[in-house]
Amino acid sequence: MYTRRLYYGDSYMREFSARVLAEQGRRVYLDETAFYPASGGQPFDTGTINGARVLAVEEEDGGRIAHLMETAVAEGPAECAIDWERRFDHMQQHTGQHVLSAVLAERLGLATVSVHLGSEASTIDLAAASLDAARVLQAERFANEAASEARPVTVSYHEAGEELGLRKASERSGTLRVVSIDGLDRSACGGTHVRNTAEVGAILLRKLDKVRGNVRLEFVCGRRAAVRARADYDTLARTARLFSAPLEGVDELVAAQVRRLAAAEKELRRLAGENARREGLERFDRAARNGRGWGVEIRRTAGMMDDDARVRAASFVSRGPGVWVELFTQPAAVLVAASSGTGLDAGAVLKPLLAAAGGRGGGSAAMAQGSLPDAAALEAVEVELRKLVE
Repeated sequence: MYTRRLYYGDSYMREFSARVLAEQGRRVYLDETAFYPASGGQPFDTGTINGARVLAVEEEDGGRIAHLMETAVAEGPAECAIDWERRFDHMQQHTGQHVLSAVLAERLGLATVSVHLGSEASTIDLAAASLDAARVLQAERFANEAASEARPVTVSYHEAGEELGLRKASERSGTLRVVSIDGLDRSACGGTHVRNTAEVGAILLRKLDKVRGNVRLEFVCGRRAAVRARADYDTLARTARLFSAPLEGVDELVAAQVRRLAAAEKELRRLAGENARREGLERFDRAARNGRGWGVEIRRTAGMMDDDARVRAASFVSRGPGVWVELFTQPAAVLVAASSGTGLDAGAVLKPLLAAAGGRGGGSAAMAQGSLPDAAALEAVEVELRKLVE
């Protein structure tokens, strides 16, 4: 059962009459439809059929289109309405993508590999290893110039074997639906489009990502571009107010704050390291001695292991013959350090204890560390370590 597609001939059709030929649960099939199914990177339409909400539209094998309904719809005559705001948004994004892909190919030599039209933003994957900001700005300017020229967007049908001058060769056979932008682009496409490029509105390029060896370019068009630009402006204005600065100087102020923050964090790390070293030395001086004259520190820390813990341990055992054991509870972990004067090999001591308790780790003769599955395993390792060093 093939569904006749009204959107092929008229993307601006908002309401239409049809017949419900079949209803399977909440999957409804019409004899003809203006609802666009998810296809070619473009999202599906929504709307109503006899007042019931259309939640999604899917294309099935054999050319049949299924309308997924919120509630069941009986067979027979149907009055249908497209969610026009959603449809026109998709038309703007899709035609804007054709403009952008054509400009990228013609002016910058960048071929479009794939397209995704999303609910918030759309993306084009380009056959390029990289793309710098200057070329992105060029592409945006060229695309907006082309869109502002109100170039007619037309649809025609041709046999696949004809020489059609398509931007990208089509692998389809039979009759091709070709969408043309006057003097700019010809592409085989089954999507919905505006009548001329001026209806696309502004084309705003936003960010770049690297994806599987290509460059992914995010963009928004028309109403979305206006909404996004307003949101970006409001964010910038709020930031300017925080700094009591004009909009034009916010970037420099933020950059200066970032530099100051980085310098402060660096100084904080230096001071924390110094404090950890001093604490390790002081703890050795105060530590109890075992029968072999070693300074021994066994401590529990209600937190996680960090660089400062390792600095304290190394500082402790650098002072003289001694052993440092620190047990961490979140997550369960253990750190062992031993000075050369003890004759202990921290890695050789800790590794078998970890393995026996279901943990893992290791290290050198001077320092070793490892993780454990739970508190019970941590306690078991602690018991064995105390036997060795106390």
